[in-house]
Amino acid sequence: MSKRSRLLTAIGAVLLAALYFVPLWSIQLFAPQYPEGLGMSIRLTTVVGNRPNDLNTINQLNHYIGMKAIEPEGIPELRYFPLVVAALIALGLGAALVGKRGVVIAWLGGLAAFGAAGLVDFWRWSYDYGHNLDFEHAVIKVPGMTYQPPIIGTKQLLNFTASSWPAAGAYIALAAFALGVVALVVQSEAIPPVIPRSAATRDLHSPARGVIA
Repeated sequence: MSKRSRLLTAIGAVLLAALYFVPLWSIQLFAPQYPEGLGMSIRLTTVVGNRPNDLNTINQLNHYIGMKAIEPEGIPELRYFPLVVAALIALGLGAALVGKRGVVIAWLGGLAAFGAAGLVDFWRWSYDYGHNLDFEHAVIKVPGMTYQPPIIGTKQLLNFTASSWPAAGAYIALAAFALGVVALVVQSEAIPPVIPRSAATRDLHSPARGVIA
């Protein structure tokens, strides 16, 4: 790979380190009694409220409908996802160092798989919280009602409007992936085309051909 392709790959790998410091996804809840909104951010290692009391307030409201509390320490993905990102950073830097096209493709494949797995896991997590309710102890009981927030977009849940959108971390991961793709494109453009010699050219270079005086 060219120096430019290696540099782009290395930058993409280093960008992934930002995932440890910025949120990946954001969920906002708005209702007449909460016009300023309640919010929580999903990070690589934890789930936090956008303001100091937001997560606690959301858990109190969820208790009324029989939803279990959101407790970051009880979510196993928040323990092993950081290890996966560390492996992706190492693989990306290794791809830049080795300079092999196949290693860059493997890194991009791993990054894409991680993103897809994250979205699937987020959907499964939100489904579990929104569907597996404790109706026996719920204060508000609406037959047939579920409270799964959207993965992307806005959804009405009783008197709350829930919005879910990618945060800075998701866009950074996408930028890292894009840099890897650009690195492959740049490398492809740098490879000179193989031009077959014509029969006449081969004849001129043939040892059997004599030199014309």
